[in-house]
Amino acid sequence: MPKISTKGVNMPESPIRKLVPYAEDAKKKGIEVFHLNIGQPDIKTPEVALEAVKNNTVDVLAYSRSEGSEEYRQKIAKYYNKRNVPVLANEIIVTTGGSEALLFAMGSIADPDDEIIIPEPFYANYLGFSTASGVNIVPVISKIEDNFALPPMEEFEKLISSKTKAILICNPNNPTGYLYSKEEIQKLADIVKKHDLFLISDEVYREFIYDNEVHHSVLSGFGLDNHAIVIDSVSKRYSMCGARIGCLVSKNKEIISTVLKFAQARLSPPTFAQIASEAALETPQSYFDEVIVEYKARRDILIAELMKIEGVKVAKPKGAFYCVAELPVDDADKFAQWLLEDFNLNNQTIMVAPAAGFYSTKGIGTKQVRIAYVLKKEDLIRSVEILKAAIKKYNEK
Repeated sequence: MPKISTKGVNMPESPIRKLVPYAEDAKKKGIEVFHLNIGQPDIKTPEVALEAVKNNTVDVLAYSRSEGSEEYRQKIAKYYNKRNVPVLANEIIVTTGGSEALLFAMGSIADPDDEIIIPEPFYANYLGFSTASGVNIVPVISKIEDNFALPPMEEFEKLISSKTKAILICNPNNPTGYLYSKEEIQKLADIVKKHDLFLISDEVYREFIYDNEVHHSVLSGFGLDNHAIVIDSVSKRYSMCGARIGCLVSKNKEIISTVLKFAQARLSPPTFAQIASEAALETPQSYFDEVIVEYKARRDILIAELMKIEGVKVAKPKGAFYCVAELPVDDADKFAQWLLEDFNLNNQTIMVAPAAGFYSTKGIGTKQVRIAYVLKKEDLIRSVEILKAAIKKYNEK
């Protein structure tokens, strides 16, 4: 029998999606499953985006430009400039989701066995993207006891080698909800300039900021024109995960011209989805104001309820719509599967994402789970009730 590639064998499973078959089996038994495992917002997609697709007059669904349509990129540039991110349309490449933007970024800056430093826990698919690109992740560990704040900058510098090409951050962070301060971004900027590295910033959750905090883009006043690469997406901002539209933004002309070659190889981003995404940029601010109020209320309820469970540690997020909780169980992976296979409370159970999959360091995060607070408040309260009862029963086994 022909052999699978080493790359294919090493490709990690998604901690977010790998338990789906168990959830589906539970539903077939008539059990209601509360999905806390995936960042699929229940907020309605802006009507203006849906109407743009319903009412379009396209006669031929043709290719768009490889870098995305001119009109859409012009409007994206206006969006950024309103947020003190001074970029031009020709500094933007539209991609098939933020995922493709990350793959293009890694392919453009790193060769096989090069290294990218990433604070962990990190978005689980970074591990998949790096495996697909032949790139090695070098982790800097942040701790739940410190609310997942960045470790001292000296820890980053210790890890820089001749193979280091970039530092990659997610701001605000998935899975922790940590929001980087202006001072932290400046320190990272100083490091990448000193060592001539790239700073890749995944900013797809920039709209979701709480407690009167401020999001600072790496393209806003840090002197990183030649070093910064921003990854973005419409998925979470407009509750349009299925559109699969993102973009890569950089003022570095060589980066943009290189990324464009990758974009040309896959031809073009989807046309209908660009139509919807372009229209979504007309979404009124009131939409986001309401969404932030709702997510903050959900966050506050979830954190308060989790803290009532004996033995649970939880970091309070300042952005995005995730938190990481450490549970008093022996193995969060086994516990998450057991929740779906063997446990229910009045015919209800929950699905969480085991957090070990958000680390590249083996043995770290094995008792942690990521919880997405993308459900209505009463469902979050009920989910924590189920979690509390499940922990008690699991530890009695």
